Amino acid sequence: MVNKIIEKQTNVNDTCTDCGSYADIGTVIDEFDTQLEIKSSETKQQLADLLDKAKKRFSNVKSELRAQDNEQVLILVFDVAAEKMIFQLENQL
Repeated sequence: MVNKIIEKQTNVNDTCTDCGSYADIGTVIDEFDTQLEIKSSETKQQLADLLDKAKKRFSNVKSELRAQDNEQVLILVFDVAAEKMIFQLENQL
């Protein structure tokens, strides 16, 4: 198993010197990925409830709620990508 990991490490240019992993988390998570778009045919109130959750959990969330092609669209913009990811995980999005 260790030999396979070492073999994979030599094929990747981005090695973390702190932990020895061969893929830097920054290459997986884009730090500028802060916008979450949720489209739903559900009621506007359900998306408004999600918006309330986001604003209660994170203080600087910006939002837009609009209708588009017979759907409701909620756009949430978080301060940082980690907030977006946490919100998605907490709400199974």
